[in-house]
Amino acid sequence: MQVDIKAIGAELIGTFWLVLGGCGAAVLAGEFIGFHGISLAFGLTVFTGAYALGHISGGHFNPAVTVGLIVGGRFSPVRAVGYIVAQVVGAILAATVIFVIASGQDGWEIGEGAGVFASNGYGDFSPGRYALGAAFLAEVVLTAVFLLVILGATAKKASPAMGGAAIGLALTLIHLVSIPVTNTSVNPARSTSQAIFAGGDQIAQLWLFWVAPIIGAAVGAAIYRYVIGDPDDVSTPEELANA
Repeated sequence: MQVDIKAIGAELIGTFWLVLGGCGAAVLAGEFIGFHGISLAFGLTVFTGAYALGHISGGHFNPAVTVGLIVGGRFSPVRAVGYIVAQVVGAILAATVIFVIASGQDGWEIGEGAGVFASNGYGDFSPGRYALGAAFLAEVVLTAVFLLVILGATAKKASPAMGGAAIGLALTLIHLVSIPVTNTSVNPARSTSQAIFAGGDQIAQLWLFWVAPIIGAAVGAAIYRYVIGDPDDVSTPEELANA
């Protein structure tokens, strides 16, 4: 199977937009719009990105979503590595742009502690000082629900015009629930990009924001595929190989 450069490019751009829009809102405008506005910003990035780029790559913009779609029988494992690399690169590029813009304000510093530079964390690095177990559970459950929404909203029998709206609104709701807990990840690429700039303590906690979302995505996709979903939504190995 040949590498689909356009699809990988779309994933890089889409993830760039998600991080620039969502994390950029938090870093550059958070004091003006609050966590309600930040939640909406994340939702709007997925909403707009899905309609602009979803027809090219499927609009994953998130390594956990890519893994979940594999478990759900909607995506080829062979293509996953290219997608995930593109997502992480896109996220880091966006974080770099945010850093450069933020540095243009006189006296601006990243700072330290919970939520700096829109980073994720638990314990002392959780906005609400939630412990590791609570943070892990929140990320697993919310990512699982996110995959249920994605798979349901993009099913063959679903309304194709409403998929992006449902997914974007779901991500908004997820942020409204979990910003106080972990500053909301449900996306390992987004977490990685911000931790790189936030510092060593956030990098030390980054493992959770890879492990928990991926577990959650796999669980949500498995529930949809084997319990509530339509078997016709699962692609055959031949279809995945030719996708």
